[in-house]
Amino acid sequence: MRLPKEDIPIRLDIPGAVVRHLPDFGTAASGPLAAEYFSLATGTDIAPLLKGLQDDACQSVHWGFVVDGDVVVTYTDGKTDHCTTGDVFHWPAGHSVRVERDAELILFSPQYAHAAVMDHMVTVMASA
Repeated sequence: MRLPKEDIPIRLDIPGAVVRHLPDFGTAASGPLAAEYFSLATGTDIAPLLKGLQDDACQSVHWGFVVDGDVVVTYTDGKTDHCTTGDVFHWPAGHSVRVERDAELILFSPQYAHAAVMDHMVTVMASA
């Protein structure tokens, strides 16, 4: 399957972030996967939107590729990863992301786990 970025439906469109999310892109042992394309502006920090989740962190695992930019991933154990243009990555559950330089990311995530995190983020934004 080939799919242009523009054909992936927008799930979140807020200042500093556009999140595209296509459910049922494939399957893994854990169940259906979603294909996701994130466009994130410098300074974006999702930590405030994760407050109230277990450990105040994203509880979905992700595999992906940094098309362009720089992001810092902070894990609940205090460790960090700096992901930059051209990096492939695996982020286990229990993380947050901060953007150091405008970033374009491609992610593949367990569909239901990540949808629950995004639903939580939408709820937090709506109550702000």
